[in-house]
Amino acid sequence: MKILHILDHSLPLHSGYTFRSQNIFTAQKNMGYDPIVLTSPKHEESLKKASPLKETINAIKYYRTGQVNAFPFPMISELHLMHRLYKRILQVASMENPGIIHAHSPILNGIPAIRAARKLNIPVVYEIRAFWEDAAVDHGTYQENSWKYNLTKFIETRVCKKVDHVCILCNGLKNDLIKRGLPENKITPVFNAISPEELQPVAPDKEYFQNWNLKDKTIIGFIGSFYRYEGLDLLIESFSRIASHNNNAVLLLVGGGEMESELTAKAEKFGIKDKVIMPGRIPHERIAGVYSLIDILAYPRYSMRLTELVTPLKPLEAMAMGKAFVASDVGGHKELIKNGKTGLLFQAGNADALADCLQNLITDQGLKKILQSNGIKWVNENHTWAKTTSVYKSIYRMINEH
Repeated sequence: MKILHILDHSLPLHSGYTFRSQNIFTAQKNMGYDPIVLTSPKHEESLKKASPLKETINAIKYYRTGQVNAFPFPMISELHLMHRLYKRILQVASMENPGIIHAHSPILNGIPAIRAARKLNIPVVYEIRAFWEDAAVDHGTYQENSWKYNLTKFIETRVCKKVDHVCILCNGLKNDLIKRGLPENKITPVFNAISPEELQPVAPDKEYFQNWNLKDKTIIGFIGSFYRYEGLDLLIESFSRIASHNNNAVLLLVGGGEMESELTAKAEKFGIKDKVIMPGRIPHERIAGVYSLIDILAYPRYSMRLTELVTPLKPLEAMAMGKAFVASDVGGHKELIKNGKTGLLFQAGNADALADCLQNLITDQGLKKILQSNGIKWVNENHTWAKTTSVYKSIYRMINEH
């Protein structure tokens, strides 16, 4: 059966969104489905150039909607985008004849998908990776409980009620939707996961090891986007306390984003600029080798609605790489991490607590080895893509029977 997936953006762009999407499609092909992808005009906006109307990436067919012009008036651009996407869904569906339309958040994809599915008389699934209104709060687009926030939340709830089934990233999001009045049997978590063949302990990257001067260093690290909610400013503050009595400790922050210049300034303020290494983004295929350079990973996310509800991928990657890590005790982390068994949790926003956890792992090598062993075993038993995506079989079968 062909499944027409509707995405905001996709490969060749690199993001957590695109990598999760590609892993889902690969898993579905392995299950015997034929996933086809259509991206919204947001893809070209993110790519910052036009793209082919059809291309094949990693054996998956990708259709594009193309660029749309922005309008200066509120909501007009969004309405125009959704109309274009709706028309393009109908075009692609006429060529591919899918059995199901599977739209992925945000609601700008969900609304046109519902319209098209009803016109074509086929089932529609909506999959949420994070609530759009909460992501907008973090980006500073609007404030929590503002009229825009509440309107977006209302529309997303309506979309969830209109589709045939809702897939959700984690239990935090599922529980929130149940509170909004959705029946529990209409919501299925499709948890984040790892690919064991891509993420497993490997030899450290020799070139980076030399270029970053890491010989004889204790390396505390983070790999990912520098969003404000990640708490990397708190990590630098905590690391300054570690560095004061660990002369060979360094902090490796791999990635980039909105906090980059602020983090550089913070390291200078604490007098540890020479101990904080920020090499920028690196090629995806070299991530595993960089993980292997790091002694302890840190995930100091601040507590906010988004981090309390949504589970991140990074701790799963750390476990798959056989790495010990510390993480703040926000809800998204607590859903994934067993404190003292697969990782160490500390009080979110507390720089002293974070420093204590890091120091604990630096000095207690026995505990570090236990976390590493437990983590790699747990993630490979519970969070591979083959395991977490297997629920699509029952979801698609159920909605086709109704």
